[in-house]
Amino acid sequence: MYILFLKELNSFLSSLIGYITIIVFLVVMGLFLWVLPMEFNVLTFGYAGIDGLFIIAPWVFLFIIPAITMKMFAEERKNGTIELLLTKPLSDISIIAAKFLAGLCLVVFTILPTLVYIIAVYQLGSPKGNLDLGGIIGSYIGLIFLGGVFVSIGIFASSITNNQIIAFIVAVLLSAFSYIGFDAITSMGIFSNADLIIKSIGINYHYVSISRGVIDSRDVIYYLSAMAFFMLLTKISLESRNWKK
Repeated sequence: MYILFLKELNSFLSSLIGYITIIVFLVVMGLFLWVLPMEFNVLTFGYAGIDGLFIIAPWVFLFIIPAITMKMFAEERKNGTIELLLTKPLSDISIIAAKFLAGLCLVVFTILPTLVYIIAVYQLGSPKGNLDLGGIIGSYIGLIFLGGVFVSIGIFASSITNNQIIAFIVAVLLSAFSYIGFDAITSMGIFSNADLIIKSIGINYHYVSISRGVIDSRDVIYYLSAMAFFMLLTKISLESRNWKK
């Protein structure tokens, strides 16, 4: 599993995909936080904070993470190497976990450079260092967890098709629905008595909760369960190859 993890990670870092992902993320974040005259602009925000980063980042992840994961299994299926991969002395779960961890590592590598923003805002604060570090740390943890769920969704989408474009579209739609779909349902007011329960199924509910700086075990369990759920769906998708024989 470790060897496969390194192989997957190296395939990202030895090609343009990994670097384009990081560059696109940083450029978009830089434009919204420092250049464009919008409410998220740090220089015109009125107080020292990078809340805009954690508001915009999930929306950027909705597109760049599916772009990362779309080839993980779809390319293997298209090239006919999926059978060779699955005959290696590794369980399906080990293969899925290796690909998941490689994708998650790339997400972390993408987020890390934004720590420079904290240093910049720290210096701009009045007095210097006037930051809600608890909220910032919680937001980073929440962003990594959210990225992990999107990676698991992307891997599942890639496992059900040999077409990378279809895998990308499915991953974007599933990720978007998981992130804001349940909020949209509750906003309709159809299930008034169950609105809170329905809303708590969505990623955004727990992302907002953990971004307050308090690491609630319920939020952690939710994220881990969501990742495990989509990885289980991926396993079922891979096992379905035997049902067709």
